Amino acid sequence: QVQLVESGGGLVQAGGSLRLSCAGSGRTDSNYAMGWFRQAPGKEREFVAAISWDGGNAYYTADSVKGRFTISRGNAKNTVYLQMNSLKPEDTAVYYCAADSRSALVRGIVVGAYDYWGQGTQVTVSS
Repeated sequence: QVQLVESGGGLVQAGGSLRLSCAGSGRTDSNYAMGWFRQAPGKEREFVAAISWDGGNAYYTADSVKGRFTISRGNAKNTVYLQMNSLKPEDTAVYYCAADSRSALVRGIVVGAYDYWGQGTQVTVSS
């Protein structure tokens, strides 16, 4: 079992920044790929970014976040961050941390590629 705990969400004005953190615990015998998804009210959960176990490979969704968001791994095992800059009102959503315990490399950018999820953290960007 893997437990994921997110933190760092909140309310910010457009143009501001937030840094989300996710700490994984439980299974310490392996490294795994991790990612971030988000879900806005009335919409499906969508991929934001993912990163391999060592940070060597990172993937981002299309143009909506590219250049503004950066995913990175922490020094502690199975931790991941999402630095969000130049935030826009359309970034408002619940952000979820995800882990693929079956692979150290990123195997996919869809919900089904990840088998563990955090509880989510709310990000609200005001205009």
